[in-house]
Amino acid sequence: MDAKRAIARIFTDLADALETGRMGRRLAVGVTTLGSEHGVAEVVRGAEQAAQLDPNLEVVLIGPRVESHLLQEECDSEDTAHRRMEELLNEGRLAAAVTMHYPFPVGVATVGRILTPARGKAMFLATTTGTSAAERVPALVKNAVYGLAVAKALGLKEPTVGILNVDGARQAERRLKELAGRGYPIAFAETVRAEKSAIMRGNDLLAGSPDVMICDTLTGNLLMKIFSAYTTGGSYEALGYGYGPGVGPGWKRIVNIVSRASGAPVIAGAIAFAAACAAAGLPEILAAEWEAARRAGIEDLLTSPAQAEEKGEVKPPPAKPTGAEIGGVDVLVIEDAARELWRHGIYAETGMGCEGPVILVAPEDKEEALRLLKGGGYL
Repeated sequence: MDAKRAIARIFTDLADALETGRMGRRLAVGVTTLGSEHGVAEVVRGAEQAAQLDPNLEVVLIGPRVESHLLQEECDSEDTAHRRMEELLNEGRLAAAVTMHYPFPVGVATVGRILTPARGKAMFLATTTGTSAAERVPALVKNAVYGLAVAKALGLKEPTVGILNVDGARQAERRLKELAGRGYPIAFAETVRAEKSAIMRGNDLLAGSPDVMICDTLTGNLLMKIFSAYTTGGSYEALGYGYGPGVGPGWKRIVNIVSRASGAPVIAGAIAFAAACAAAGLPEILAAEWEAARRAGIEDLLTSPAQAEEKGEVKPPPAKPTGAEIGGVDVLVIEDAARELWRHGIYAETGMGCEGPVILVAPEDKEEALRLLKGGGYL
């Protein structure tokens, strides 16, 4: 199947979601063009393919000036492009955006979408970048809600859920079944293997046994790379829809992630995916799902013994712009690391980029923050 036919299939698959009350209105989706391993031209090619295949889309390039019929917002760096992208989203001039290497706050994670090779079935991977919680089992439980929200935004009325057999899967299954017993509706899928449980094996990844496959973010990120590049030798992601939109309670923007290795077909698919989420009102769908889960007691099920321990309250210092990233802190202690900086008067936020957890500080505080984190054993 050539690239144009593959992209056409993506748009056909998403057509129903794109028609949800928005036909006749052009939906603006921005795409940042800097940072790709394949160059700006490859991203532009994917954006132009997306615009060509759906006349209801207004695709806006955010990056250096190029020869293209698409609207353009000129920016000369990735940081500038991200800031401009956020401004356009906040102003309502963009309904959604597609970008690379974007640091979501802890609590927000992306839900990807793949086509399974065995049967050509679409399946959601929850999650693929970002992190929904600092601890594994609570993260898996939250990922189920996130995945269900995105699946419903794409038109599935009763999506089924399976839990990939990773560390913490059994504990997450018990908590999700308890949540379902308390009134939050979850339809559990069955593995294709003989045991017929909701715990999914590698076979189920190929067959697409559930509509939504629950896994930790690092596993989901690895799977996205395999499913999108297994036909190309790995250096070029040619298949799929990208790593999906960031979702989480209180998160209002629709920002879909692609990899630096994503090629034009995946860029086009990601734009279609982002547009479908915007057309359906994904943030509102997630808010409704989270409220239903909250009424069923999900917050009680997310509490771990470590979290329940009494900790001295540390208040953050006055907020300031955080333009510098510090990587290398383990996700399990990243919140503690941020509080350590607060204790020393340095304002810090936590986030999750495509390459792992990050602490965000003001540029002028970065050197002292590094010293404190190394001294505290966090780096």
